[in-house]
Amino acid sequence: MDSFAPSRRGRTVRAWCHALLLGLALAGCGTTTEPPTATAGGSAAPTAAAEPQKQLRVDGRTRGYQLHRPAANGSKPRPLIIAFHGRGSTASYLREQSRLDEDARARGMLIAYPEGLDKLWGAGTRATEQRPDPDLDVRFTKALIDELVRKERADPERVYVVGFSNGGSMALRVAAQHPELLAGAAAVSGELPTGAAAVKPTGPVPAMIIYGADDPVRPLAGMPSPAPAPAGEEPVTPTMSARDSAGAFAAAGGAGKPATEAEAGYDRTVWRLKNPGATVQLLVMHDAGHTWPGSRITPPKGFGRTSTALNATSTILDFFRL
Repeated sequence: MDSFAPSRRGRTVRAWCHALLLGLALAGCGTTTEPPTATAGGSAAPTAAAEPQKQLRVDGRTRGYQLHRPAANGSKPRPLIIAFHGRGSTASYLREQSRLDEDARARGMLIAYPEGLDKLWGAGTRATEQRPDPDLDVRFTKALIDELVRKERADPERVYVVGFSNGGSMALRVAAQHPELLAGAAAVSGELPTGAAAVKPTGPVPAMIIYGADDPVRPLAGMPSPAPAPAGEEPVTPTMSARDSAGAFAAAGGAGKPATEAEAGYDRTVWRLKNPGATVQLLVMHDAGHTWPGSRITPPKGFGRTSTALNATSTILDFFRL
């Protein structure tokens, strides 16, 4: 798998259908309302180990996050991943959906799971009635990185962002606007906002986007003209296609023409950046929907299939060389 050399710092049936048609395309990559916690076998999904919710004061607000620490408590700086949950979801749910903690134990990583305001992220740059300051979550992310560098020995040269759905779009926004903070970024079912909420990459950063070819929530081809949101909810954020999202990062990194190869269960498109070994990659999963490939959690009805062609978590961490 192509990866890169690290760069600088880096939720009755009718009600459900109505929500799927009108509400699932909000804020960056689409609404991902937290589904019932059931596994494929129908039993309750396991929950992350209970631990105190950590807090950080930013912009006069108390923001919450969960933190996974590696078992080894050495003195060396440790790589840090900031992992953004989907819209309507929670940090705890993303931990079960992605199983990032399992990989972190073996790879010695810190993983921070921040909580979005009202369970969503301001992935776009457009101010709204509900979110008059569209930059709140960017500043929160920057402050969280600084906090963990100071207090948890996070390595400022090995900071990465990951997210699902609206959280994937949030990860891409941070990477686009602050490539100097990151060594890499990855989004599952997340695209860059466009139109009045547009986010444009401003510098080189290795990035990976993993997307279901049959995503019924936020299509692979993007959603440039979404329907209005239900009254009182965040306006729907228009997004460009997954390919154009990846292409925008490639262009910002000075990449040449991409190469696409068919692999078992998915197609991989790779752009090679000027920085030796650095790439932008788009993985389009065959017969897959608005889901996290390899996840053990059954997605909500109407979200489509979960691909088992690869495990998105280990694929992303391998891309990050962690």
